[in-house]
Amino acid sequence: MAEAHAYLSRHAAGTARVAIVLDVDETALSNLPWLRANDYGWIIGGPCDLARGPCGFVAWLELARAEPIKPVLELARFARGRGIAVFFLTGRPERFRAATEANLKAAGYEWTAVLLKPNDLVTKSAVEFKAAERRKLVEQGYVIAVNIGDQTSDLDGGHAERTFKLPNPFYFVP
Repeated sequence: MAEAHAYLSRHAAGTARVAIVLDVDETALSNLPWLRANDYGWIIGGPCDLARGPCGFVAWLELARAEPIKPVLELARFARGRGIAVFFLTGRPERFRAATEANLKAAGYEWTAVLLKPNDLVTKSAVEFKAAERRKLVEQGYVIAVNIGDQTSDLDGGHAERTFKLPNPFYFVP
């Protein structure tokens, strides 16, 4: 994150409509309590019992209790403080907008927009959706200086000057 902060500091001066794009899960927010409750397995449905497990991902999202990844939060606050647009771009479906925005807000984030995947969109890779959304931002006149994610699929497909990948030892999204 220090490299992203330094790059953004240098880039922001004198450029209009600068933006950063941040992934949500395991980039802006940590789902580690959910992962631990499931012994690092992927459980989608069912109730969420964090103390004993299991914890369904849908129930976890609706709890809106994921903690911020602090260096990413600091970068987002730095960007907002300098008039840089902050976009969250997530593969979470649109039906989770309220829970996603509530969790981001509770974690201390502010944003220009939260971009979620349409409920009925099916793609072979997250790249298809995320690259297209970044292209739309560029077409709106934004210069995406920094794009940050925990998956290569968060970053591939272009439309950002610099990409920064955070480590994620838990799962892979194509």
